[in-house]
Amino acid sequence: MPIQTPQCMDRSFLQCPICHNEFDEHNRQPISLGCGHTLCVSCLSELSKKQCPLDQVNVETDISKLPVNYALLQLVGVEVPDDDKLAPIESVQGNAAQYKESKRCIEKLALFLRSVTDTTTNGTVNQNINGNDCNGSLNGKDNNILTRPAMQRKLVTLVNCQLAEADGRMRAMRAARSLGERTVTELILLHQNQQQLSAHLWAALRKSGCQFLGPAMQEEALKLILLALEGGGALSRKVLVLFVVQKLESTFKQASKKSVGHVVQLLYKASCFKVEKKSNESSLMQLKEQYRTYDALRKEHDAQIVQIAKEEGLRILPDKWSSLLYGDMDHKSHMQSIIDKLQSSASFSQSIPELIIALQRSGDPGNLCQMRKQFELLSEIDASSEATCPEWRDLEQAMTSVHSVVQALVDYSKPHSSNKFKTRMCRDHTRGECPRGVRCTFAHSEEELDQ
Repeated sequence: MPIQTPQCMDRSFLQCPICHNEFDEHNRQPISLGCGHTLCVSCLSELSKKQCPLDQVNVETDISKLPVNYALLQLVGVEVPDDDKLAPIESVQGNAAQYKESKRCIEKLALFLRSVTDTTTNGTVNQNINGNDCNGSLNGKDNNILTRPAMQRKLVTLVNCQLAEADGRMRAMRAARSLGERTVTELILLHQNQQQLSAHLWAALRKSGCQFLGPAMQEEALKLILLALEGGGALSRKVLVLFVVQKLESTFKQASKKSVGHVVQLLYKASCFKVEKKSNESSLMQLKEQYRTYDALRKEHDAQIVQIAKEEGLRILPDKWSSLLYGDMDHKSHMQSIIDKLQSSASFSQSIPELIIALQRSGDPGNLCQMRKQFELLSEIDASSEATCPEWRDLEQAMTSVHSVVQALVDYSKPHSSNKFKTRMCRDHTRGECPRGVRCTFAHSEEELDQ
C-alpha cells in the first residue's frame, strides 16, 4: 500500500521549475501562464517558441505583456504595490475593476500559504495575517486548518492561475470550485462529533448487513477469501464462509460464521464477485478477475466502506480512515485517493444542505449559515473540460466567494477565548456530543467550573 507523504508542503512552488532559483522582484519575477505553470521572467525570456516548456501548451498572449504574479512574490517578502499597473492586454484593460478585485482576492488567499513559507529554527511555523495569528507545526499537530496538504495544494493551484489569459481564468474558476468544495468538507468535519465517529461508522456498516472485524482480523479474512477462490475458483457462500472461519479460529477465537459472512457481504455489495446461479443448488461465487490480488481487493473493499459512510452523512479524514481500517497512519494517501475517486460533480451541491443542517444543530456560533449563497455560487461552476471562458463579472464573484468561505473556515477553526463565565457543565460535552467544539462557552471539567 502507498505511504503518506510528509504532512507539510515544501517551498518548491516558490521556485522556478526551470532554473530552480527562488522567485524575487528583480531578475526572477514569477510569471504565470494560462496552463497554470509559473516560471521566472529570465527563463521565459529565453524561450525559443511561444510554448510552456513544461507541457508545450501554446502561450496565447505576448509573454512580455503578462503581469507579474505578486500573490507568489509576497510570500518571499515582496510587498504588493498599491499602484500595480494593468497589463497592456485589451481584455484586462477593458475589465479593470473585475480584474483587480479578482487578483486582490487571490493575493489575500495566498497569504494563508505562509504556514509553509514562514518557518522558524525550532520547526514551528507562524503567520500573522491582518493581525490574526495562525500557528501550525511541521509534525502535523497544528491548529491552522490550512496547513493540511489537501488545502495547500488547492490554494497553490489557484495562486498560479493567470487571469490575463482565457485559459487561466477557466483554470481559476475550476480551482475556486475545488477549494470551495474542500472548505465545505472541512466545516462538516469540524461540526462532527469526533468521539462518536467510529461508533457511527460501525453502526452504518451493521445497518448495511456488513461488518469490520478490526485491522488484523479483517486483513486475514480477506487474504483467506483470496486463497479459497484463487485461480478463478468458485464456491458457494456457505462453503466460503466455513473455510475462512476454520482458518481464522486458531488465531482469532472470536471468529464466527456470522461475522465472516458480514465480510463476504461487504465484498458482495462492492460487486467483487461474479455469481453463478444454479437451479436447486446454492449459487457459486467467483472473484472477478480484476480483484484477484490483495491490493485490488482491499482497495475495492475500502472504497465500499467509505461509500457506506458517505451515504450515512459521515465525513472522515484520511488519517482517521487509516487509523480505523489499518491501525496505523501509513495509509492516508491510499484513503485520500479513494475519497477523491468517489467525488462526483454533484457531491459539492449535496454537501451544502448537509453543512447547513450541522450548523443549525450546533446553533451556528460562527454565523456560517450566511456563507450558503457563496457556497452555492461556487458549486454551480462548470468544472468540465467543455466549459467556456467565464465572463469577468462571474470571475469576480467566484474569487470573492472563495476568499470569503476560506476566510470563514480559518476564523472558525481558530480557538476563541470567551469572556462569559462558565457557570455550569456543558451537558452535551459530558456525553461526548458537544457540537460547538472550541466555541462552547460552558465548563468541560470540574477544575474549569471551580475557576
